[in-house]
Amino acid sequence: MSTEMVILIIGTILILLSIADIIKIKESTLGLMNPKMRIAMGMLGFLLLIYGGFSYGSVNLQGQIEQAEVGEKLTIQYPVERVQIISPVEGEAVKCRVLTMGVYPESNNNDLWVLLKPSDNKYYPQSDHTNTSYKRDGEWQVITRFGGDKDELFEIIVYETDPAASQFFSTTIEDWKESLSFPGLELEDLPTGSTEVDRISVSLQNDCRGVF
Repeated sequence: MSTEMVILIIGTILILLSIADIIKIKESTLGLMNPKMRIAMGMLGFLLLIYGGFSYGSVNLQGQIEQAEVGEKLTIQYPVERVQIISPVEGEAVKCRVLTMGVYPESNNNDLWVLLKPSDNKYYPQSDHTNTSYKRDGEWQVITRFGGDKDELFEIIVYETDPAASQFFSTTIEDWKESLSFPGLELEDLPTGSTEVDRISVSLQNDCRGVF
């Protein structure tokens, strides 16, 4: 459960408690707290609802309005026989947020995950609201967010995953967002149900450190 949801729940409980204390039961109120405390509790609950609702909306709308640059794009060779990155392309200088796109054989039913590997040699799974890369009609895509220095080299790596490995990456991202800390994964941390299927190297066009 996210921090925003916890704040909303606490705010609701405080308001309900302040209201319940003045509800008459058999012509008498509960009278568990004095009027000043009841008013203060109700106001605090109301403020928590406003703050929690604003925070929740900001977090959940971010992905809907988020804009990403589209880099150079390879010409797709048909029939598609393997999972492949088609944008950006090998050696390209990319901006801080790009739409990584690719193709896959339509018979491929596995989840696809993009992981970034910057100069610290750790792995950072990328996701939108669906967590896994969006797949449809033989093409896939995911917003890829870079954080680093200008000209820093990154590897963009695509993995096919089984359900357990896909859940591992989803849980990892949720935990990182909850703690506001993104420490990266070591190679040995990657789940056994993930298989690398493509990889390219790019560099950063701008200084992206601290952008996200």
